[in-house]
Amino acid sequence: MIVPVILSGGSGSRLWPLSRKLYPKQFLALTGERSMFQQTLARLVRLGASAPLILCNEEHRFLVSEQLAGVRVQADSILLEPFGRNTAPAVAMAALHLLREGRDELMLVLPADHLLEDEAEFKRALEVATRAAEQGQLVLFGIRPNRPETGYGYIRAGSDAAADGHQPVAEFIEKPDAERAQRFLDSGEYFWNSGMFLFRASHFLEELQRYEPEIHEACVLSYERSREDLAFLRIDRDSFAACPDKSIDYAVMERTERARVVPLDSAWSDIGSWQALWESLDKDAHGNALRGDTLVEDSRNCLVQSNDKLVAVLGMDDTVVIETSDAVLVAPRSRSQQVRQLVEKLQAAGRSEATQHSHVSRPWGSYESVHVGERFQVKHITVNPGASLSLQMHHHRAEHWIVVSGTAQVTRNEKTYLVTENESTFIPMTAVHRLSNPGKIPLQLIEVQSGGYLGEDDIERLEDVYGRVPAT
Repeated sequence: MIVPVILSGGSGSRLWPLSRKLYPKQFLALTGERSMFQQTLARLVRLGASAPLILCNEEHRFLVSEQLAGVRVQADSILLEPFGRNTAPAVAMAALHLLREGRDELMLVLPADHLLEDEAEFKRALEVATRAAEQGQLVLFGIRPNRPETGYGYIRAGSDAAADGHQPVAEFIEKPDAERAQRFLDSGEYFWNSGMFLFRASHFLEELQRYEPEIHEACVLSYERSREDLAFLRIDRDSFAACPDKSIDYAVMERTERARVVPLDSAWSDIGSWQALWESLDKDAHGNALRGDTLVEDSRNCLVQSNDKLVAVLGMDDTVVIETSDAVLVAPRSRSQQVRQLVEKLQAAGRSEATQHSHVSRPWGSYESVHVGERFQVKHITVNPGASLSLQMHHHRAEHWIVVSGTAQVTRNEKTYLVTENESTFIPMTAVHRLSNPGKIPLQLIEVQSGGYLGEDDIERLEDVYGRVPAT
């Protein structure tokens, strides 16, 4: 049996301003109606795979739950990392979880944010990889390059290929310059390192313990001290903090004698930059990739995306223009890898645009910030059918709720009552209150907050079915 293990811990800072720390690229619909994470889930469903084991940052737990529900996929388990420690510890935690449940199964390790077009070819490669993994090998999937790409790591395959198609790994190469990348392409011996792997749980842990005993020990202790929280398993913060930060390549694959590569002939991308996204999207006759409400004149090979407003571009070539409700990016396509430097400057300045997104997922639904002004804020709130917010109070703000669709059940101090479409209610400062959706359709409402302080940490929770601490 093969268990998919989906790694969903990245931040995607090179795709700012769409991707933010609290709403990273894997949860964005970049190449279609579904997010990259949902496309990965759907691909596994079409392959007939078992329920996935998912690792994500604890800050993204409600996003993961929301997106699983959006494609009607049930996870095997969801492990929450308190912070990122790279892919080697993440895979180790997944392997330990399987072994603790008595399941020493093959693990198909997949990043949550990759685009893979030829699913029939992937199925073929998976069959080859399965045979190798069942023989005790640690398999990675190598993408046959179709251009001299400088943004990916490469793998050089050994010459003694097995009869069924897998080859030993002779060398790992960091991102090359253009000249070396062209030589790699011409030789036919090199593959892009896809970051996708297949191996048995115990075999990976054996090699990890051999080459990185400190990571192995820290992960074992972290798992032993982990605790269940609703539908999640929270990895122990203090133990995990002592774990070295290393990728699976550095920790194991570049050092083990059991590494094998299986060639994969498919269009593939990690959508790691605006340049990569432009390459993956359909374009008009002038090479422009356009999304949203856009108007382009006398421009070529541009990526233009609007999310809230009309974006008009005139006389531009090879340019990226990305508009969101709170930020706009304009940059040459050739410099899209450097967007991360802008994010670092925003973080250093303490700007919320580096981390926060206007859309925020919660276990009961979601909210979206519509407008923020001096001493007031407007939000669009969605409460799922049958869901409730916590019983809470605010010390520094009052709230007005206007129901747009559905029916709200409101608790305000000792009184509980219904508010229906086109009706409103008022929650005074310090009033103990709760908002619930007793209906069978999503409850949509507009919330207007007013007061001296509007931060999310001005929430004193008195009862909460989700076991949350304040402001999470």
